[in-house]
Amino acid sequence: MSTQLVPYIFFYGRCAEALEFYKSVFGGSYEAMRVADSPVASEMPPGSGNSVMHASFKGDEITFMCSDGREVKTVDPDAGNISLALSFDDAAHGENVFNALGAGGKIGMPIDNAFWGGRFGMVTDKFGTEWMLTLP
Repeated sequence: MSTQLVPYIFFYGRCAEALEFYKSVFGGSYEAMRVADSPVASEMPPGSGNSVMHASFKGDEITFMCSDGREVKTVDPDAGNISLALSFDDAAHGENVFNALGAGGKIGMPIDNAFWGGRFGMVTDKFGTEWMLTLP
């Protein structure tokens, strides 16, 4: 038996944009259902039809689920609400992902030698999601 953690991220009105961004960083694909296309569309708030009700992202390296959420709220990139950890066995690839995630975001800790071995860096992307990357 195995257990897999699949993060679920709320983007509060920017889900479609976030999915395209992560697709450009990681490759892969996603499936998304808009509120208007769901069986409960008539029960949802007026004007929410174009919102992403649920999406699944699958890349070679990562998998996550996401949504716009039911309530609209401002995401505070400085506060954040989740950190995702990625480990790479190819340093160049890890550096490329780090730089792509940092575009329009904020570097919290540049990639540097880690006391436990290898290298480590932290970046918050333009959607307020913090990423922790471990590289050889």
